[in-house]
Amino acid sequence: MKILDQFISKVRATIPIDLQIQGAHCYHKVRLWLFKGATSPVFQELRLPDVDEVSLEKIDFSSPFLFRQNRWKSYFKRLREEAPVHYQANSPFGPFWSVTRYEDILTVDKNHELFSAEPFIVMGDPPAGLSIEMFIAMDPPKHDIQRQAVQGVVAPKNLKEMEALIRLRVRDVLDNLPVDQPFDWVSQVSIELTSRMLATLLDFPYEQRHKLVYWSDLAAASPETTGGVGTLNDTFLGVADMARHFSALWYDKAARIAGGEAPGYDLISLLQSHEATRDLIKRPMEFLGNLTLLIVGGNDTTRNSMTGGVVALSQFPGEFAKLKANTSLIPNMVSEIIRWQTPLAYMRRIATRDTVLNGQLIRKGDKVIMWYASGNRDENVFERPDDLIIDRSNARSHLSFGFGVHRCMGNRLAELQLRILWEELIERFEAISVLGEPEIVQSNFVKGYSKLMVQIARKA
Repeated sequence: MKILDQFISKVRATIPIDLQIQGAHCYHKVRLWLFKGATSPVFQELRLPDVDEVSLEKIDFSSPFLFRQNRWKSYFKRLREEAPVHYQANSPFGPFWSVTRYEDILTVDKNHELFSAEPFIVMGDPPAGLSIEMFIAMDPPKHDIQRQAVQGVVAPKNLKEMEALIRLRVRDVLDNLPVDQPFDWVSQVSIELTSRMLATLLDFPYEQRHKLVYWSDLAAASPETTGGVGTLNDTFLGVADMARHFSALWYDKAARIAGGEAPGYDLISLLQSHEATRDLIKRPMEFLGNLTLLIVGGNDTTRNSMTGGVVALSQFPGEFAKLKANTSLIPNMVSEIIRWQTPLAYMRRIATRDTVLNGQLIRKGDKVIMWYASGNRDENVFERPDDLIIDRSNARSHLSFGFGVHRCMGNRLAELQLRILWEELIERFEAISVLGEPEIVQSNFVKGYSKLMVQIARKA
C-alpha cells in the first residue's frame, strides 16, 4: 500500500493542480450522467419548529437554516440544560455528537490525542477530488511543523508594521462611504476591508483581490460539507481557478527569488522559505488546502465580526452610547463582539478511542462537533450571555478562536483589524443606523451575513 501511495504522490506532483481538479470535475460529470441523479444534496428551507415542539432525540443542528431563522439560541439553550453532550443519529452529514457547554468544549479542544482534528474540521466530507489537506485539520507533529512555517506573518513585530497599512486602508474605505443614504455594509465595508488585507498577506494581485473572497465563500459553502448553496460545478470551477492563480503566484515568487530578489514576508514566501513546506507545490492537496485555510481564516472571522459588531450595537444602543463616552473600551469591545457573533459556529473532531464525556459514551471513530456558538452563550460562564456588554470582564474568555494546539493563528490580526475599524468609525460617525433585518448566509458552519443595509451620519 505504501508503494502505491508513493506512486500516486509522484504522479500528483507532476500534474498541474488545476488539471487534477478538472479531472475530478469530469469524473463527477460522468457519474452524474451514468446514474442520472444529483451528486450534491439540496437543502430546501422550511420553517424550523420552536424547540419545545421537538423531541430531544430529533434536535438536529446540521440544518443550514438554524442561524438564518434565528432558532439557534433556544435550541442550544435546551441542549445545554438537558443534553449537553447530545447524539444525533440521523442527519444529511451522518451521525454526530453535539458538545454545547463551555467546559466540555474546552475538554475536547485541548485534547488532540483523544479528539483528532483529522481529516476535516467541518460537518460533512467534501466530494471526491476535493479532499484537500490543511494544517488546522492535522494533528501534531505535522500540524505544528506546517503552522510554524507561516505563523511568522502574524508575529507581534510584523503586526506592528502592518498596523499603519491597515489604518490607511480603513480610512480610505470609510472616507468614501455614502453619507445619509442607504448602502450595504457587507459589500462596501466588511468584504472590501478583508479582501484588501488578504491580498496583502498573500502578496496577491491587488486588482484581483475580490477573487480571494469569492474562493473563500466557495470553500465554505459546499452543500456536502456545510449545507451551503454552492453547486459542484461552481465549486470545481472555482477551486481550479484558485489552483491556477496560486500555482502561478508560487512559481513567479520562486523565479524572482532565484533571480536574486529578497524573499518577502507574505504567506507564500514564508512557505517557500521553510524547510517543511518549500516543496508544498509538489503536494497539491496540501498546497491547495493550506492556502484555502489561510483565505477562509482571513475572511470569515474578521468579515462577519465587522458586520456583527454593527448589528450588535444596533440591538444594544446603550452599549453604543457607552462606547462613544469611553473609546478606551474598544479593545475589550472587540473581544465581546467576537464572542457575541462567533463567526465560525463549530469545529469537528473524531474520537480516537472510546471515551466518556459528561456521562456519555463516545465510541472510537464517532464525529464530535464542538459548538463554539453555544459555548459562547453558556450561562455558567457568561452573565446575560445573549447581551452585548462591551465592558464585560471575561470577554476575552470566548471560544471563537478555539483552544489548544489548533487555536486560531490569526487571532491577533483579526483583533487588530477590528480595533482599528472601530477607532476610525467612532472618530468619523455619530450614528450607524441599521435599516431592516440583515440577510444571513445559508450554512451550518459560517455564522455570517450576506447583506446589511445601513445609513451613516457624520459627526458635526
